Amino acid sequence: MASLGATPSRTPQGSGPREASVRFPSPAAVPAPREAEEEEVEEEELAEIHLCVLWNSGYLGIAYYDTSDSTIHFMPDAPDHESLKLLQRGLEISKQRLLSGNYSFIPDSMTATEKILFLSSIIPFDCLLTVRALGGLLKFLGRRRIGVELEDYNVSVPILGFKKFVLTHLVNIDQDTYSVLQIFKSESHPSVYKVASGLKEGLSLFGILNRCRCKWGEKLLRLWFTRPTHDLGELNSRLDVIQFFLLPQNLDMAQMLHRLLGHIKNVPLILKRMKLSHTKVSDWQVLYKTVYSALGLRDACRSLPKSIQLFRDIAQEFSDDLHHIASLIGKVVDFEGSLAENRFTVLPNIDPEIDEKKRRLMGLPNFLTEIARKELENLDSRIPSCSVIYIPLIGFLLCIPRLSSMVEASDFEIDGLDFMFLSEEKLHYRSARTKELDALLGDLHCEIRDQETLLMYQLQCQVLARAAVLTRVLDLASRLDVLLALASAARDYGYSRPRYSPQVLGVRIQNGRHPLMELCARTFVPNSTECGGDKGRVKVITGPNSSGKSIYLKQVGLIVFMALVGSFVPAEEAEIGAVDAIFTRIHSCESISLGLSTFMIDLNQVAKAVNNATAQSLVLIDEFGKGTNTVDGLALLAAVLRHWLALGRTCPHIFVATNFLSLVQLQLLPQGPLVQYLTMETCEDGNDLVFFYQVCEGVAKASHASHTAIQAGLPNRLVARGKEVSDLIRSGKPIKPVKDLLKKNQMENCQTLVDKFMKLDLEDPNLDLNVFMNQEVLPAATSIL
Repeated sequence: MASLGATPSRTPQGSGPREASVRFPSPAAVPAPREAEEEEVEEEELAEIHLCVLWNSGYLGIAYYDTSDSTIHFMPDAPDHESLKLLQRGLEISKQRLLSGNYSFIPDSMTATEKILFLSSIIPFDCLLTVRALGGLLKFLGRRRIGVELEDYNVSVPILGFKKFVLTHLVNIDQDTYSVLQIFKSESHPSVYKVASGLKEGLSLFGILNRCRCKWGEKLLRLWFTRPTHDLGELNSRLDVIQFFLLPQNLDMAQMLHRLLGHIKNVPLILKRMKLSHTKVSDWQVLYKTVYSALGLRDACRSLPKSIQLFRDIAQEFSDDLHHIASLIGKVVDFEGSLAENRFTVLPNIDPEIDEKKRRLMGLPNFLTEIARKELENLDSRIPSCSVIYIPLIGFLLCIPRLSSMVEASDFEIDGLDFMFLSEEKLHYRSARTKELDALLGDLHCEIRDQETLLMYQLQCQVLARAAVLTRVLDLASRLDVLLALASAARDYGYSRPRYSPQVLGVRIQNGRHPLMELCARTFVPNSTECGGDKGRVKVITGPNSSGKSIYLKQVGLIVFMALVGSFVPAEEAEIGAVDAIFTRIHSCESISLGLSTFMIDLNQVAKAVNNATAQSLVLIDEFGKGTNTVDGLALLAAVLRHWLALGRTCPHIFVATNFLSLVQLQLLPQGPLVQYLTMETCEDGNDLVFFYQVCEGVAKASHASHTAIQAGLPNRLVARGKEVSDLIRSGKPIKPVKDLLKKNQMENCQTLVDKFMKLDLEDPNLDLNVFMNQEVLPAATSIL
């Protein structure tokens, strides 16, 4: 309870001259001015997506609402040649629902006709399915009241904008591929209580490339990773920006832009709070810093080459509206006062009426001291002191200390005073003078708050009227943030720019590296890759265990993926042809909830590639067939490869790593230029096997499983026996038990039988030797003889 007070007091005897003193609130009660916390205004709110989909005669219309930025995204109708039959009534209702919506980005001054024209420039009303999807989504949002469930019913769901998206030019990559290539990898956060999800990004491609300074940049980078594209215009525009910032003379500019991007915060959440009148004190300072940082980005980009589209967009679209917003906030908002009082306050000289009331409020202590002195003169001499205080919403009160004689409630009554309440051994009354003060001064504190709140509302309206430019700032700033992050990673890790050649059906990589493995290994051996045309579309890779076959497969997949998101790649050179999908069968993602065996999961992954891969698809298969009988697994692998080889020129680009050497030895694949056999180069040095981790043409002669078993720590005698059995099977000879081992087992069984016999008491009349012979001697004889 805030209060202002003045206290006169009497001497203890009550006969001396009366004195007056002033009492102020304790300094601890008033917070010292401090800077707004650099809290991400985005408070880990769990984002929700509400999607509406319409499909009719091959036409698709999609619209969804994203609660993280309060924006509706829509996709124009995917065209088809069949006629579309729609219910006209549903279409008209959807149009009316769209046109009658309350959108903060449309000025209130617009007429109905102007509003229709404005929305027509954003929403394609000729896309009938899209309009119906938007209408259905708006109806759902209004019925469920997404995000405003606890607000008054007249408060509508905030919609800060409409954004178009398309599903063309996307590369098909399934969840298994993201997992096995470690594009994303979540792991438990060590401080679970600090993170809503309890997870953090582990060692993954996203983890090493994510150097974004703002949350929206990180969100956009994740979106690019989930939507790889083969749109050459988009990819080259991303690479142009990265290449510009990799030039040594542009390093300082990149670092300056990176610092400015650190102040770009969650503008949509602030706009949403403004729309719902939930703006916090810190929101104004965060918005102020965001807008001024955006102006810094604009000024910096105006000095950069206009040949790069992103720089040109930032220079042009970061309009003077930003300067207007920053100027308004800077001239109106008293940041120190707002943080001290934890509410919105305005600077002096903004509103003369507010300034006058604040001056009167500041002068109250001295004035109340005089009033208290006059009140004390009229009180009983037993009362040593009194004070006049001001309490917001209640007004001015006379405060008297409780005397020892005041026990019952009736003792609180004093002539000429109206008793109000007792608090902390203080009696509070209304007197004629305090009533006069109420009439003369009124409730200053609440009046000041009301007027400042009105100014805040007017300022919010000015900001919301320019919400479109703020949303565009976030889009372009997040794009710049992502490209600066990719440029920083490319500089530190030595990546190079890939080339895109749609006429090349395949991939050519010179001295490629695995982007994650090279960070974990002391030395990493690069390998080249070339597949395309009519030669080597199916590459069969053999080699010893642990020789690097799986790493090579993943390396090819990751380099192609990085190129398809517009990043530089870990290779000396890379030429990427038309790739429309990446399929993998490298690792079995087992789960009890799936209800499938490991081998069935492997089959599902291969079936997905067989049924969907095209001539432009990349297929990576590692050790398929090992989950079942050797003969059956080998037969399935050969059948799958022969199916693809039968397609001829439309065969996908396939990389197969296998230890089934019989696939080559039995010539299960047809001979021809489509098949190329590769192996991992090794060298035997006595009993040791040296890995060179280099891919070369040829076929491995053996899997060298025994060498890998010794490295894994298996006893030498077990490894030697395993190698012996393997040689016998390979040569078709019978497998005989190990003589030494058999003799040792016989001796142990004999000793056990003798020990049991020695424990028998032959003098025991109840001993039955026939039972001992039948139960002990005869069963043991089969293992001894």
